[in-house]
Amino acid sequence: MTNLPIAVLGAGPIGLAAAAHLRARGLRPLVLEAGPRIAESVRQWGHVRMFSPWRFNIDSAARALLEARSWTPPAPEDFPSGAELVARYLDPLAEALGGDIRTGTRVTGMARRDMGRLRDGAERDAAPFILHVQTAQGEDSIEAAAVLDCTGTWSSPNPAGAHGLPALGETAQATRIAYGIPDVLGAARSDYAGRTTLVVGAGHSAMNAVLDLVTLARQVPGTRILWAFRRPLGAVNFGGGAKDGLAARGDLGARAQGLVESGAVIALAPFLIDRVAAQVGGLAITGRQAEQTVTIQADRMIVATGFRPDLGLLREVRLALDPAVEATPALAPLIDPNLHSCGTVRPHGEAELRHPETGFYIAGMKSYGRAPTFLLATGHEQVRSIAAHLAGDTAAARRVELELPETGVCSTDRAPVAPSCGAPKPVKVTTCCGVA
Repeated sequence: MTNLPIAVLGAGPIGLAAAAHLRARGLRPLVLEAGPRIAESVRQWGHVRMFSPWRFNIDSAARALLEARSWTPPAPEDFPSGAELVARYLDPLAEALGGDIRTGTRVTGMARRDMGRLRDGAERDAAPFILHVQTAQGEDSIEAAAVLDCTGTWSSPNPAGAHGLPALGETAQATRIAYGIPDVLGAARSDYAGRTTLVVGAGHSAMNAVLDLVTLARQVPGTRILWAFRRPLGAVNFGGGAKDGLAARGDLGARAQGLVESGAVIALAPFLIDRVAAQVGGLAITGRQAEQTVTIQADRMIVATGFRPDLGLLREVRLALDPAVEATPALAPLIDPNLHSCGTVRPHGEAELRHPETGFYIAGMKSYGRAPTFLLATGHEQVRSIAAHLAGDTAAARRVELELPETGVCSTDRAPVAPSCGAPKPVKVTTCCGVA
């Protein structure tokens, strides 16, 4: 398999960083991107300003590759938009990687050559991966020595329904529902100006959408914003404010909280959505509020309830996933929002991301499963460690080469659990939560 490339799925920020690290290690990457251009998902939120400055968004191996081509780096403390991230960093990086990238190549499935998921034996680890791909020319297959799935989660948003399933009627009313962060002040302005919009969700995507809608409301009379939370308002985490190591992230949460407290938006908390139906010119959204059935009238919905990994193409790969978070069992306890609300997770790498299928890794946002709040710098550290391991440099793979900013907040809704008989004593760890 020494003559085979290492397949990297997805030409976003983490996939391209992975390719840069693999190339720096003397390995041959092959980046497969489903979209017609690199970073297709990032382009869809190109209008959004990031809350991490450039110094946290540029990978070290990628920087070295670019600087060898006389690239001029952006000011480290400036905050890029998604479009600027593509234009000033990802497009030049893709040009530097050149023939290592194939766009318009969608991976539809993968497996070990001549082996299904059930087949055991030492020969399994020695067999190359077979990737089935769909291109404009038709179906084809590619062999790879190892695979890094960096496809992200942007194309798999969570639904508005209270149960984790789409609400009844949600799919049928898709033309009036946007997921993620639509360009309210730009391309999608006419959809929201002078209308009533229900935003669903409590994370940073929802906050961005609400802030844009409030700006639009100041410009266009009759624009109204309803903001639905699944928890009581007192349990909503707006972030660490001034204590956040990323000032823009803290400011985002503080401004969003201020809009709720001032009444600039109408908060519905808790509001659990069960049904979405059409009405003349808009939507009727029915849910439960304080155990009572309530129907809300709105012209449109923005559903910003997070994302989930698409695991369909991995059906024949042996995975180890936490049953709740859908991250690896070693990573899940660090990011499970049921355990804590820390947005800052200690740096981790190959060991925490390892699956039973030797040579297969999920990196980047998809590695977090259903957990929120992922930083690009975290993904850069992941792929640095994986590339080192694949090159045989175990010491470098285990070494931590990253310091992350803390969120300034760490809370839990869970009652303290009494230590069980024979449980180990607590140990100090370097996370935003202090002692674990």
